[in-house]
Amino acid sequence: MDPQIRPLFEAATRPYIGAGRYAWHFARGKLRHDPVFFSLLRRGLLPDRGCLLDLGCGQGMLLSLIRAAKEQYRAGLWPGDWPPPPLNLGLRGIELSAGRVQVARRALGDSVQVEQRDLRVFDFPPCSVIVMLDVLHYLGEAEQGRVIEKTAGALEPGGLLLMREADADAGFAFRVTEWSERIAGVLRGEFGQRLHYRSAVDWIAELAGRGFAVSAEPMSEGTPFANVLFVARKVSH
Repeated sequence: MDPQIRPLFEAATRPYIGAGRYAWHFARGKLRHDPVFFSLLRRGLLPDRGCLLDLGCGQGMLLSLIRAAKEQYRAGLWPGDWPPPPLNLGLRGIELSAGRVQVARRALGDSVQVEQRDLRVFDFPPCSVIVMLDVLHYLGEAEQGRVIEKTAGALEPGGLLLMREADADAGFAFRVTEWSERIAGVLRGEFGQRLHYRSAVDWIAELAGRGFAVSAEPMSEGTPFANVLFVARKVSH
C-alpha cells in the first residue's frame, strides 16, 4: 500500500475493531483491494456541500472512509497531490441487512446516520450526491429503473450519482465477476438468488433516459472483475 494513504486506511478501518474481528478484517480487505473507495477521494468526485446518501452501504465502509478523510485532512495527514476531501458533506447510509446496519452503527457511532430500510420502497430525501456500489444487480430490471428514477427525483439539479455495476458485455471478466458474486452469496447463506446484470451500454442508456449526463470508466484495477463506475450528473433544466 502507498505509504501516503496508510494513515487514512488505518483511520478508516480502526473503528471496526469494536464491531468484531470479522467486521474489522472485512473492512481492511475491502479498502485494501477494492479500488473504488480511494478513487472517489483521489479524483475529488464528491461535492463539498449538501448530503451524501449511500444506498446499500453495507457495514458503512465508504462512510467511514469519508469521515476519516475529514479528520486526517484537518490533522495535516493528507496526500499532497490529492484534492481536499468533502469537509462539509453530510453522510447518511441506507442498508437492508440488519446485521450490517448493526456493525455500521457500532463502528460509526452517532457521527453518521445509518438506517435499515429497503431502497425499493424508501423515499429518498433531497441530496447532492447518491452512491450505489454493486447494488442494482440484486434487483429486477423494473425495480432497477424505479430506483434510478427515484434517484433522479431526489438529487438537486447538477447533483451526482456514482454507481458501480459489472459490464455484462465484458466477456470472461464478467463471468469471473458473476461467479464471484454467486459464491459470495452462497457463503452468506443466500442460495438461488437471482442477479440481473446489464451491459455498460444499457446502463448508460438507462441513466441518460432518466435525465443524467453520463460518463463511464473501468473500476476493477488490481482485480479480475468487469466493474464499471458510472459518473452520472443530473442535467439542470
